[in-house]
Amino acid sequence: MAELPPTHGPASRAAALATAYISHRHGSPGHGWVLRDVRRARREDSTVNCTAEVLYHLGNEKSAPDVQFTIEGELKNTDEADNAFYNRIQSLKKELEAENIPDSYGNVSPEMQPIRALAWAASGYVIWQNSTENTKYQLAQIKHVKQVKRTDEYLEFDYVILLHENVSQEIIPWQMTVLWHPQHGIEVTQNSCQAKHALD
Repeated sequence: MAELPPTHGPASRAAALATAYISHRHGSPGHGWVLRDVRRARREDSTVNCTAEVLYHLGNEKSAPDVQFTIEGELKNTDEADNAFYNRIQSLKKELEAENIPDSYGNVSPEMQPIRALAWAASGYVIWQNSTENTKYQLAQIKHVKQVKRTDEYLEFDYVILLHENVSQEIIPWQMTVLWHPQHGIEVTQNSCQAKHALD
């Protein structure tokens, strides 16, 4: 296998995909993952080293890439923040609903930070499932989020997000239904690409 320089397009796209996958596997409302460069992944409040191998299924763009990764360093325990968020949402008298996170100035209110971190982690699943060697997706904005009432212990949110595809510069609306519980993690139970005119 040929080595690629860190600044090479395919290398940065694979790194972005690996970050999305890892975010899906390890993200929560208490923390998210952001790609710093090809050799390092960064959370908002600490740095860990990550090595990832991404294998694309050439000729079969409907299969998600295989991602193997190792993390060096200790991940911050976010149980306290995750449980505080869970309890706050469970205690709401009315289901949470919000739009445009971040707003047009890039602002995210403190109470919406966990909602955004949850969307970031869940979008990692969508990005992983839909990436090819020629794409590089990133969550740009939550257009709309609505909590869905449930009778069990899980929290459920219906998101409409905007994904930025950095190669084509396309902004793609995507719907995803997300289940989350602090002890059981994140599950994306449904997701689909939306028509662009649906946001008008």
